[in-house]
Amino acid sequence: MSELRLNLITREWVIIAKERAKRPEDFIKTSPKKSLQPYLPDCPFCPGNESMTPPETYRISGKKEWKIRVTPNKFSALSISGTRKRHSNGVKRLVTGVGIHEVIIESPCHNSAIPTMPKGDINDIIKTYKNRFIDAHSNPNVGHVIIFKNHGPGAGTSLEHPHSQLIGSPVTPIQVRYRMEAFVHFFDDTGRCILCKTIEM
Repeated sequence: MSELRLNLITREWVIIAKERAKRPEDFIKTSPKKSLQPYLPDCPFCPGNESMTPPETYRISGKKEWKIRVTPNKFSALSISGTRKRHSNGVKRLVTGVGIHEVIIESPCHNSAIPTMPKGDINDIIKTYKNRFIDAHSNPNVGHVIIFKNHGPGAGTSLEHPHSQLIGSPVTPIQVRYRMEAFVHFFDDTGRCILCKTIEM
């Protein structure tokens, strides 16, 4: 099982997941940019290959096939099973690596991209983000939820098919805590919400 370690100097939590080092895609060398096809028979995210992914946790269906699928990450950084436990040993601080790590497959089309999708499809992606965020946040092992998208090998993605990821972590990152403190300080100083004030400007 993975674990989260606290860097006492920066107060940042880092996920240590040895299991993710086993991914064979990490050893593939980058090649020149190529033209993508709408379907690849060996892509686990293309329609017809659903058995190549863990069972889905959410789906938006289309007229002929699914429009969006969400599955647990096959190479998850966190374990859905177990309980959140903290350990302290001298300067070492640990939290068990429980939480949620999902893949949001944004389209059945292998070569699509959010900027070129119809507005209705983008709306479905945002609806999916909201659904998965709320569901992950309701898990008692989760302290913070983030949705992110890597694009291309340089960003760490191992599959070309359009997808995002969600991580429900057992800890709240220090950067988020700083922002929350800034909200409180601004309210204490002005009696106003800092986001509301920013939107007004």
